Amino acid sequence: MATLESADDETIEVLAYGVRVRYSTSLVTQSSHKFFTLTMPTDVLARCCFATNREEDPITGFQRVLDERRAQEIADYMDLGFGTIPSSIVLSAQPDADFKVVGRGKTIEFTFDPHSFLIIDGQHRIFGFSKAKTKLRVPVVIYNGLTKQQESRLFIDINTKQRPVPSELLLDIKKLADAESDEEALLRELFDAFGEDSDSPLLGLMSPAAKSAGKISRVTFNAAVRPVLATFASTSGSLIYPALNSYIKALYRGLVGMNAKETLLNPTVFRAVFEIFPDVAQRVVDRAGSAFTESDFADVLRPMFEKVKPARLKTPPRSHKELAGEFQKALKTGFLIG
Repeated sequence: MATLESADDETIEVLAYGVRVRYSTSLVTQSSHKFFTLTMPTDVLARCCFATNREEDPITGFQRVLDERRAQEIADYMDLGFGTIPSSIVLSAQPDADFKVVGRGKTIEFTFDPHSFLIIDGQHRIFGFSKAKTKLRVPVVIYNGLTKQQESRLFIDINTKQRPVPSELLLDIKKLADAESDEEALLRELFDAFGEDSDSPLLGLMSPAAKSAGKISRVTFNAAVRPVLATFASTSGSLIYPALNSYIKALYRGLVGMNAKETLLNPTVFRAVFEIFPDVAQRVVDRAGSAFTESDFADVLRPMFEKVKPARLKTPPRSHKELAGEFQKALKTGFLIG
C-alpha cells in the first residue's frame, strides 16, 4: 500500500480508501493507560470513523443513532467561521486500521478505511464534520489495542464522569460573551428585574447560574416567559416588567391566601401560570383597561383561586399545559358578561 503524509493538505483531497496515512503524535501515559494525541483534518475523520456496527458506512451509521439537527448546528458553526473546536475526539483503533507506531515513536500510521476507528467520544462532532464544507484540524486522542469491554468502560467513564456545563450557567454568561439574541437579552433583563427589584415578589428567589431548590432558574424562567413576549407590542423590558410583576404579585397574594405560596416556585406551576397569562391579560384589558395593576389581575384571578385546590398545586401534574388547562377551566366558571 502507498503511504500518504497527512501534512500535505492538497493530497488529502484525493485520499482514497486503502492507503496508509501517517501523522505526528505524542504518547501519553496516565496511570496504567496509554494513548496517542495528534491533530487530524475533519474531512479525514468523517470518512474513517464509525459509531455503530461495522456493517454500516460512517454516514449511514451516524444517521441511525445521532441527532441530525445537532450535527447540522456543528456544521453551520464551522462553515460560518464562528469559532474553534478545541476539545478532543476520542477514538479506538480497529483491526481494519492496522495501527502502527513508527519513526522512533513520534509517528502513527494506519490504513485509511471506513472502519479504521470506533468513536468513543465525539460522535456528533464527527457527524457534523461530514456535513460541513469547511475543513479544520482538530485534536484527536487514539487508544490502541482496547478490548470491546475496555471500549465500553471508557465510553461509560467519559459520559458519566465528565458532566456538561449547566444550561443555567451558559445562559448566565452569554452576556459576557456578547452572544445573546435580542430575545435572550430581553429575557435576561426581565429575570434580573424579578431577582433584584425590591417590589418583586420573587426578590431573592431567582437563581441565575444554576438550578437551586426553592428558586427559579433562568432555564425555567425563560421557558415560562418566552411564549408570552408575543403578547406585548413593545420589546422593552422596562415596559413589559411592570405588567408581569403586577401579575405575579396578584398570583402570589392569591397563593398566600391558599397557604400555598411556595408552589409558585415549582417549575410546573410557574410555567402553567404564564401559560394562561395572555388570556388573563385580555380579560383585564376588557374589564379595566391596560393599566395592569395588581388589583386588576387579582379580580380576574379570583375564581381560579376559589376553584383550584391547594393540594393540586402542591402536587402538580408533570405537564404544565395540563395544569394550565385546569386553571383556564376555573377561570371560565367565574367569568360573567355584564
